[in-house]
Amino acid sequence: MNNNKKKILIIEDEATLQKALSDMLIKEGYEVVSAIDGLIGLDLARSENPDLILLDIILPGMDGFDVLRNIKQKDNSEVPVIILTNLSDLDDIQKALDIGATTYLVKADFHLADVLKKVEEVLVK
Repeated sequence: MNNNKKKILIIEDEATLQKALSDMLIKEGYEVVSAIDGLIGLDLARSENPDLILLDIILPGMDGFDVLRNIKQKDNSEVPVIILTNLSDLDDIQKALDIGATTYLVKADFHLADVLKKVEEVLVK
């Protein structure tokens, strides 16, 4: 797939998952920028102008809900954000969607290939 080097920001504190996602996306031709905490992720969301953000909720520094809220209130509010978390509570899912998440994936329910498929679906829109 030719995606003209779309840039994806991964905000994920689990190093093994971040690396697996990064490696997969780079292999598929994406440019990847990563952050291991919410504050760094928010800075990168502002400075890197990503085409899409993969965001965990449970993060050091600033949780994913606050990162999402900040992203959606600022200049890059149009950037699609895919929540990728272990929180499967319906209230958390609804909260993220209400704040402006594009979609919500529970890590336990998805394989890397599923995440890639969702990324491609969102970027094609």
